[in-house]
Amino acid sequence: MNYAIVGFGRMGQAVDEQASGRGHRRSVVVDPAGQGEDRLPEIEASALRDVHVAFEFSLPGSAERNVLALAQAGVPVVCGTTGWRPSAAAERAMRESGTGIVLAPNFSVGMNLFYRLVREAARLYGAAGLHQPFVLEAHHRGKRDVPSGTARQLASILVETDPRLNAVHEGNPPEPLPDDTLHVASVRAGSEPGSHTVGYDGEYDRITLSHGARSRAGFALGAVLAAEWIADRPGLHGFDEVLETLLASR
Repeated sequence: MNYAIVGFGRMGQAVDEQASGRGHRRSVVVDPAGQGEDRLPEIEASALRDVHVAFEFSLPGSAERNVLALAQAGVPVVCGTTGWRPSAAAERAMRESGTGIVLAPNFSVGMNLFYRLVREAARLYGAAGLHQPFVLEAHHRGKRDVPSGTARQLASILVETDPRLNAVHEGNPPEPLPDDTLHVASVRAGSEPGSHTVGYDGEYDRITLSHGARSRAGFALGAVLAAEWIADRPGLHGFDEVLETLLASR
């Protein structure tokens, strides 16, 4: 599989390492600071003729433009740019493009299994009604989005599943929160690659479910698995569909 990388920061480099380690070949890198024979400052359709899939891990301000340009060029895309949410028009265009696209805030297999555990916890603790949920996430000082896209995904799962919840508050609340509001708190310090905790606190005990990333390698491997999966599947997909195939194959 020949691949392109759009955005050659720390995540793009981790994806490159995992993809080459699985026998795939890098054809081109698109990066604003691109220099070298295989590097371009912006997407050029002519440079994508032999590319089977593109990894898009750039910046929130350019991700939408990049993904749409790749889709219009007929190149399947795996996009995990942190902090980016497609506009309604962009999402419609992606679905109608006829090109395969996998879009996810987190490509870690471990985290995507964690989502399923959290959904079951929300069902059980929401039904019992004795514990209040919260989400706490921590990342390195340089992470651009607060809270993380993964924390927002966890919050979405909790609100969808726990009938007591109707709203989410991100950051420090200026006053006591209503009982139907989920609190999502963030820490930015040091070199932390990423940790997420979903907790349930009650009068008699506290229950916590935690996921801690050791490096970006797990996210990168998941992105490569998604690229291998999307090759012949048109339309817009989430990583949960990739995970279903992976679980079935095991």
